[in-house]
Amino acid sequence: MRVLLSDGSGLTSRQVAGCLAAAGHRVEVLATEAAPISRFTRSVCAVHRVPPFGVDPLGWLDAVCAVLAVGGFDLLLPVQEQIAVLALAPERVTDLGVALAVPPFASLRHVIDKVSASRTLDRLGIAQPPTTVAADAEALRCIDRFPVYVKLPIGTASTGVHRVGSAVESARLADELEAASAFDAGGVVVQDLADGPLVMVQAVYASGRLVARHANVRVREGLNSGAAGKQSIRLPELDATLRRLGADLAWHGALSMDVILTVAGPVVIDVNPRLVEPVNALRSGVDLVDALVRISFGDDPAEVPAGLPGTRTHQLLLAVLAAQPRGRCAVLGEVAGAVAHRGAYRDSREELTPVRGDWRAALPVMAATVASLTGPGAVAALGSGAIGAYALTPAGWRHLLDVAEGRPVVPG
Repeated sequence: MRVLLSDGSGLTSRQVAGCLAAAGHRVEVLATEAAPISRFTRSVCAVHRVPPFGVDPLGWLDAVCAVLAVGGFDLLLPVQEQIAVLALAPERVTDLGVALAVPPFASLRHVIDKVSASRTLDRLGIAQPPTTVAADAEALRCIDRFPVYVKLPIGTASTGVHRVGSAVESARLADELEAASAFDAGGVVVQDLADGPLVMVQAVYASGRLVARHANVRVREGLNSGAAGKQSIRLPELDATLRRLGADLAWHGALSMDVILTVAGPVVIDVNPRLVEPVNALRSGVDLVDALVRISFGDDPAEVPAGLPGTRTHQLLLAVLAAQPRGRCAVLGEVAGAVAHRGAYRDSREELTPVRGDWRAALPVMAATVASLTGPGAVAALGSGAIGAYALTPAGWRHLLDVAEGRPVVPG
């Protein structure tokens, strides 16, 4: 089967490509830049250049449909925030004879921005840390509990999230956000810190019914708060939460959550309307990508049993980039540990850039090592480039809402 991924720049897209290729599919990706991370693997057969997605999602969709119209594709698989425009106009894809699984746009609106997601969790009685919405700058200045996280409605991979530790910091941030018109989309989320390990939870639904789910705990933090190391766990207490959320939204496709395991129980701190890094799940026995492919073609598969706990995986790329502030010895130590399978890499498998039978997969790690040895500027450039390629912007989201609600679209 010939599959086109909606993005080739992110970590999830790189992992999904590997899963699909291992299952025997021909994988191609869309990308803004010439050399996304998915270019550096034999799992991807072609990269199709498209315009930036974030500010002009409909222009991006026009370009995608032009690629699909050439013919030969069986499936378009959303792997990043392009799900927003695909959910708005799925017929643009399906009318070309290409399979696609997306939730109803009305459901997407309940979770795609952090303000709406928090209200959805509250409405359904799903536990989250103490959370309020600051509707304007003055409300943010009046916050009297610290520390807290201030979250902009639209943000990806920890972008748009600020840790605020004092009234002075809160006032300064309020001024900055007010100047940037950040409150115009309904305010910002103010959330208390939750103490405990971070768990990444992924699920796939078929018209509101839970088909597959998986959870892994972040055992090592990487660049931009990503997971440099993971270990699969079972959280049966979250099954009811996943079922309730999916059924309420009539969700169709992938949905992921970030959860903190507090002493009082799990609390949800973020919801993502897409799949997130599925290889740990695959290694533990849960093929989330296969489930997503099957529902894309209209199948109604039986629910997949939970995977094995204790499965360890890592992403050396994130570990190397995160080691840079600790010095060159720390950077080289990460590489040496991974090569020798010792320390944090003992009994752990590479999930992002496995090099066995795929020598090109080593190139991003080599580039990250050089960047980390060079200095923080090079690391920052590597870290921000991929996110900027696929992240939905507030302007882009307003554009989609205008279209959905029949309002005149203001150029630019």
